[in-house]
Amino acid sequence: MSESPAQPPDRRPGFYEFFAGGGMVRAGLGEGWRCLFANDIDPAKGQAYRANWGGDDFQLGDIGQVVSDELPGTAHLMWGSFPCQDLSLAGAGAGLGGRRSGTFHAFWDVARALTRQGRAPAIVAVENVCGTLTSRGGRDFEAVCRTYVEAGYRWGALVINADRFLPQSRPRLFVIGLRGDLPTPAGLTTPGPLEPFHPKALRQAVDRFPDDLRASMVWWRLPEPTTRPVTLASVIEADPSDTPWNTAERTARLLGLMSPVNLAKVEQARLAGGLSVGALFLRTRQDADGGKRQRAEVRFDVAGCLRTPAGGSSRQTVLVVERGAVRTRLMSARETARLMGLSDGYNLPVTYSGACRLTGDGVAVPVVRHLAEWLFEPILEAAAGTRRAA
Repeated sequence: MSESPAQPPDRRPGFYEFFAGGGMVRAGLGEGWRCLFANDIDPAKGQAYRANWGGDDFQLGDIGQVVSDELPGTAHLMWGSFPCQDLSLAGAGAGLGGRRSGTFHAFWDVARALTRQGRAPAIVAVENVCGTLTSRGGRDFEAVCRTYVEAGYRWGALVINADRFLPQSRPRLFVIGLRGDLPTPAGLTTPGPLEPFHPKALRQAVDRFPDDLRASMVWWRLPEPTTRPVTLASVIEADPSDTPWNTAERTARLLGLMSPVNLAKVEQARLAGGLSVGALFLRTRQDADGGKRQRAEVRFDVAGCLRTPAGGSSRQTVLVVERGAVRTRLMSARETARLMGLSDGYNLPVTYSGACRLTGDGVAVPVVRHLAEWLFEPILEAAAGTRRAA
């Protein structure tokens, strides 16, 4: 009996994905990459990950219990979107010392163990909320960046808002580290910060760093996307099954929570005729007398930042103005997935809250693709060229 022909080796770059959620980083990296190992502690997210990507490379459990020996091969990229609750402006301010955001240290424990084994990833990327820049007076951001240096990586930070790719305002901080023995390809860095991905808040945070930490950083050069984001109206479902339309009374109550400025936006949409789609979200605002009251705010260009169901004013409302009439309902689970850049073929959790928790915690898919195309892949191509030349 003849033997089966040997399969050619898979030469795609490999990655480890921690705090993987439903695998949005994997979706962004695309078919040109291969997942070697993925981990998350949340059973519902793990179920979604397996439903979409299979379970061979996924491990459910606490990252603090992950042993480097369990990770196969040598990854080109190690990604961690560690929990943001202790770093966000809405959090308790515990910072990297908090129970959830402190898992950043467990992530780096794994990275350091890989280094001791001679398997240090070429690129280490972490993602979190922009509150990291100011958490505990900037000390948390400094600690993040110093961890890179102590582990032997050059580092650079970027703030990318998903609204450059999708109709959702979702600014996030990305810290990208390159292993110290690898070359930094020409054209991937700039001598100083450049808008829009090095905004004022990031520059101010870096300016507070000691000289030795600033000396170890690079300003990554990232081009702006060349295509315009899809419109908010294009992601809205006509009649989703999981979020029925509100009664006229409920819609009137929401409009009654609006300030004159926001009511004027709705009136302008009425007068324009045709179809206008907005995203409405609830905020606690301070009145002129110093008291606080709940307000409804609406935007007709992009949705607000998606949050998990535990994130305060997390559930956004779709507001549709058509031929002068106003209708409202909660945003559907599929609409939240579309706002994260997930395709309609992506299998969401069956419960509405589970789906919104998954999407609200995720990384915008096209942002990951942009980083892969313009940073990760050129870095790895340059490293491969250096090895061939040697």
